[in-house]
Amino acid sequence: MDRYAPLRNRTIALVGLMGVGKSSVGRRLANALDLPFRDADTEVEAAAGRSIKDIFADMGEAAFREGERRVIARLLDEPPHVLATGGGAFMNAETRELLKRKALVVWLKADLDILARRVGRKDTRPLLKDADPMAVLKAQAEARYPTYAEAHVTVQTGDTPHHVAVGQVIDSLTRYLEEAGS
Repeated sequence: MDRYAPLRNRTIALVGLMGVGKSSVGRRLANALDLPFRDADTEVEAAAGRSIKDIFADMGEAAFREGERRVIARLLDEPPHVLATGGGAFMNAETRELLKRKALVVWLKADLDILARRVGRKDTRPLLKDADPMAVLKAQAEARYPTYAEAHVTVQTGDTPHHVAVGQVIDSLTRYLEEAGS
């Protein structure tokens, strides 16, 4: 019997703050479950024909979020896959309701000091432009955690290898589905 079969019936969407590992854990989760992987940020860039950094700079965050909402809605109409969302995607009420209705939503959560160390390594994140990563992450945690808590499951990750987080996600989703009786 394939114990992962129930996890392949719906898209699995990963939400959480920047640097938590939505894309890297998502790729490995998709591989473990033999599902396609989609990264909402990559899909937004492809649809817009430009980088997220450029979208933010030229059109602002509101325009980016609207494009992100449309892309995620389109992706949720595709067959089941693992979807890594942008850190702010779940904050949009319409996007959040779509995700909760059409996907299994997993909040990946990690200590802010771990996230600050990770995001400080790259300069590709528009929300960190000329800002202190820890200050931005603290503000985001305060604003976003109550909303992220609406996810179907929460998986607390640490500074462990990605395969450990993948195992935690699979175990948490399996428990959730068993308790939900589906």
